[in-house]
Amino acid sequence: MRSWKNHVRGELQQRDQTEKLPFIGVFTSLSRMEERFDFRKTCLDDVQSKSLDRGGREVGKDTRLLQLQLRESEHLAEKLSQTVSDLTTVLYLKEAELQYWQSRVSHFRQEALSLAKGSNTMKATLSEFEYTVECQSKELAALRTEQKGINQALEQACREKEELLRRWMEEKREEADRLNKYNAAQERWQRFAKQLKKDLHNARTKEFVPTLTSSWCGEAEMPTSVIQRINNTYRGHSEHNHV
Repeated sequence: MRSWKNHVRGELQQRDQTEKLPFIGVFTSLSRMEERFDFRKTCLDDVQSKSLDRGGREVGKDTRLLQLQLRESEHLAEKLSQTVSDLTTVLYLKEAELQYWQSRVSHFRQEALSLAKGSNTMKATLSEFEYTVECQSKELAALRTEQKGINQALEQACREKEELLRRWMEEKREEADRLNKYNAAQERWQRFAKQLKKDLHNARTKEFVPTLTSSWCGEAEMPTSVIQRINNTYRGHSEHNHV
């Protein structure tokens, strides 16, 4: 007694562990047995109601059992036929679904191949871009070095320009100073010459001196004091121009 109970208990535990939904096999078997029981009960009632023949005699037990089995076999045959029909429909549907999924797999395979080719192309393009970026980085470094040298040369040129401009301004200032001094000397000389002519005119009118030599172009001879003033002024003007 204990051995078969342990066996049944072990089988039930194994079934519960392997099945995704517990006791679904039991419920399915119970549903089938209930359906079969209801059908046999209906058939039995029908056979019993027809057990009496037309003469009022009761049909034998074996005959009723055979009729019951016949009705059950017919019902099972109809059920199996319906099941076969359903399975055939399901099979057609599964075949159509299988063809659909095969076409989808083929499409995805082609798409995967296209993506693989695109990936290889993108990798090649990426390698080209990396090489281009590397070359441009080197060119940029060279340009920065060249720009640094140019900036240094520009700063040196600016300093030289400022130095030349300063020297040019100093020279112009010195030249302006010399020109101012020269203009001042010329102005003094003109004033002196004007004063000298005035003095000479006055001396002519007062002293009635004889005529000068041919170097003075027939003009009257100047007094000694006037000649000394001219010499002093000319000497000072010559010294200024020499400076």
